[in-house]
Amino acid sequence: MTGIRVRAHHGVFDFEREQGQEFVIDVSVAVDLAAAASGDDLGRTVHYGDLAVAVAEAVERDPVDLIETVAERVAAVALGFDGVEEASVTVHKPQAPIDVPFDDVAVTVVRSRA
Repeated sequence: MTGIRVRAHHGVFDFEREQGQEFVIDVSVAVDLAAAASGDDLGRTVHYGDLAVAVAEAVERDPVDLIETVAERVAAVALGFDGVEEASVTVHKPQAPIDVPFDDVAVTVVRSRA
């Protein structure tokens, strides 16, 4: 999934914590899809609607300083879904307080069960 938009209050500056800003989350999970595909069975794969809600809830809660921390939190949530062996999470902070023009600030983590 790409482009999950969440308003949250992460950041090192007081105004970021007070006003909040939009964060954009991309999540990719590695799942063996053979059983789900062969049986056309949603119960044998990850329901992307449930994953999207869990990701949004993880980003919204407990403000932290770093988007790195947010990325780790989201990866842990994704790995909590049955069948997910690996999660790649990118957290974008497009309104980061930077004094020069920029398109995006983002961090990516890749985590696995191993």
